[in-house]
Amino acid sequence: MLRVLGIKNFALIEDISLEFTDNFSIITGETGAGKSIILGALSLLLGKRADLNSIRNSKKKCIIEGQFSIGAFNLKSLFDHLDLDYEEETIVRREILPSGKSRAFVNDTPVKLSNLSELGIHLIDIHSQHETLSIGNQDYQYDVLDTVAQNSELKQLYKENYKLLNKLKKEFDELKASQIKADEAYDYNVFLLSELTEANLKPGLQEELESTQSKLSHVEELQEKLGQSYQQLDDESVGVVAQLREINLQLRKASQLDPSLEELYQRVESILIEAEDISSETQNQLESLDADPKALEEVNEKLQLIYTLQKKHHVSDIERLIDVREDLDLQVSVKENAEKELQEAESKINTQKEKLTKLAEQLYESRLKTTKTITEVVEEMLSELGIPDARLVIKGTLDATFTSKGADSFEWLFSANKGSEPQDIKRVASGGEMSRITLAIKSLLAQFDNLPSIVFDEIDTGVSGDVATKMGVIMKKMSASLQVISITHLPQIAGMGQQHFKVFKTVQNEKTQTNIQILKNQERIVELAEMLGGDKTSESALAHAQSLLK
Repeated sequence: MLRVLGIKNFALIEDISLEFTDNFSIITGETGAGKSIILGALSLLLGKRADLNSIRNSKKKCIIEGQFSIGAFNLKSLFDHLDLDYEEETIVRREILPSGKSRAFVNDTPVKLSNLSELGIHLIDIHSQHETLSIGNQDYQYDVLDTVAQNSELKQLYKENYKLLNKLKKEFDELKASQIKADEAYDYNVFLLSELTEANLKPGLQEELESTQSKLSHVEELQEKLGQSYQQLDDESVGVVAQLREINLQLRKASQLDPSLEELYQRVESILIEAEDISSETQNQLESLDADPKALEEVNEKLQLIYTLQKKHHVSDIERLIDVREDLDLQVSVKENAEKELQEAESKINTQKEKLTKLAEQLYESRLKTTKTITEVVEEMLSELGIPDARLVIKGTLDATFTSKGADSFEWLFSANKGSEPQDIKRVASGGEMSRITLAIKSLLAQFDNLPSIVFDEIDTGVSGDVATKMGVIMKKMSASLQVISITHLPQIAGMGQQHFKVFKTVQNEKTQTNIQILKNQERIVELAEMLGGDKTSESALAHAQSLLK
């Protein structure tokens, strides 16, 4: 629950700090005094996007900080999921810098706004005036049904399987689309694949063929060059090998006379061995050369086929041609195996539908059982709140179509008067009736949802007198199990709070600012007397206000 709320440099607030009690706190003030600023600050704290215009002094940063006692609310697993340090006394802080940049921290650890929002819904339920209309919203209606039915785990299991079904359907559609595409190009792809397969392509083949082609195309020139090289190497009188042999012989004799010449002799010996080897290899190459027009023709044909295929498929080397062949092979195989794959994919979808149907039926039955509890509690509470003939009817039907919420639909029908047929609640319920229905449902949800705090922003709109008193009684009962903060304009409700804050404006240095103070007993009496519309100094108004506090 919210222990302390600090607000600095926000809207009309310069710097305030509010300490809240566990039970029922009241916030009052004249229209325009700034009560909505408190809600705005809380909304920022719970992950709402920041607005640079909300900074009071544009040269300073705005800071909203809240201290929450959460030891009794089993939130450690959520903190672990969000990768946050868990503290029973948790500090949440939002900062809006003059540059417009916004930062958020939980226990001094920076957090993303999405994570702060996820944490925020487990800390405070803020019920603002426009949310009274949520009763007619289908999403909210499902939330009410599932909260009362305690469907959290079942709903999560359904959602996971619903996502899986959609994934399988998407894969099936993609497979079918690829089959249609493959069908259209199948015959041509088979022809192209046949061409590439018959070419017997392998990495390095093109380079090998081009080397062979060059060799076969220049046989005579190669013979001439190799012949001249061999003659210069192996001529008996002037050849390089013969001269090296003579040098080697002389140096061997010299090294016998002068041992220091041994290394020089060995070096020439090595050169001689290498020269003899080169001469032998040159002779072998020369003898192996033979003009082979037929072999050259075959090489030219193979190379021409490769060049033609490269041009046809817009690639520049044989490796890319191999990639094209493998891609075509895959496309052809998709076509040839598509029917079997489609059958397997369809079978998976049908199996998943059967599983999802069972989960959807369980959800529906669970929700349907709760409708009686909801309608009885709401009707009983509405009777206490001045609508004795109120009827709430929740009709459910099981459909064949899956949605993210299930395979069912529920109608919430309402009638405030005896003899009137219940109709769609969002069309027939007035503002005051909506306020009372909302309070009744919130009171019911408080019994099932382990929420630390709830804030009501003028939920008493459209009611007065005895009804307002009873609404106050309901909120006070709720505060026995959770922290309730009510922003109200009705003295009947304000008198029931254990703690009372007053919001008011002052002008300092020609600047308007909003202030908030906690009222002591006598101050509360004066505030209530003023809210009653009487003379706050008259004995009757003060006596009436004092009776409200009792």
